[in-house]
Amino acid sequence: MAILLLADHDNATLSDQTAKALTAAARIGGDVHVLVAGKGAKAAADAAAKLSGVSKVLLAESDDLAHNLAEPLADLIVSLAGSYDTIIAAATSTGKDVLPRVGALLDIAQISEVTEVVSPDTFKRPIYAGNAIQTVQSVDIKKVITVRTASFAAATVGGSASVETISAAASSGLSTFVKDELSASDRPELTSAKIIISGGRALGSAQKFQELILPIADKLGAAVGASRAAVDAGYAPNDWQVGQTGKVVAPNLYIACGISGAIQHLAGMKDSKVIVAINKDEEAPIFQIADYGLVADLFEALPEIKKTL
Repeated sequence: MAILLLADHDNATLSDQTAKALTAAARIGGDVHVLVAGKGAKAAADAAAKLSGVSKVLLAESDDLAHNLAEPLADLIVSLAGSYDTIIAAATSTGKDVLPRVGALLDIAQISEVTEVVSPDTFKRPIYAGNAIQTVQSVDIKKVITVRTASFAAATVGGSASVETISAAASSGLSTFVKDELSASDRPELTSAKIIISGGRALGSAQKFQELILPIADKLGAAVGASRAAVDAGYAPNDWQVGQTGKVVAPNLYIACGISGAIQHLAGMKDSKVIVAINKDEEAPIFQIADYGLVADLFEALPEIKKTL
């Protein structure tokens, strides 16, 4: 049994989402080949080769693959699919964009957001905003899977796989790259951050986010998150949103400030290793999953935390 893992990278560096997806692939069993598709991506391929459990790295480079467009990436994967029983990727923006197309081209039902590997053909995934876990058994001859990486530890470094250069598939010309518009920040990216401090609607304004949340984030080297209510109220930008309709995170430490703990938010952060909740309502649902809870007015507690740090 052979498995093809689509690497998540920016051509220069390999995302740790790939190492977490590799852990899921290893639990399926069999040789794992990592596909690094891009342009000038040799460094990312070399990093993938050092991950424990990787048998081989396939490096495909062309202008069409430089920007993770779904069409050329899917065509490349389909051209390689005959040699693999399972095609897998992290459920990142790239994985969610590419693998549904791969499934459609192969006439295979994709299995999304896997959180547990039961057997090579059976997987668990959350449904209903994480309120229920569905066990799915695939009868397709090949498996196409995206992995919710928050549920898997990153594979360790220590491998020495070979890197093989392969030819990219011919471009279908269905899409072309126009431009990237990326938000710039000195803080860690939310989905890969080890520490996250999030604020809720109780903060009351964008100014309070700036005054109370950001200084603590800077002292901790943390990423900043927000509840949907805070984002909808205009207190925080969309890319800070954590939850069912935002980003799913699993940092070592998650600090929830003024967040009540609606199920939609919990679905995005309940796999965090240590959860700290600060809320003046002692009946807030967030305390039911928190490892540490502080019943306090956040406008008093956060300045004290900042001062202590």
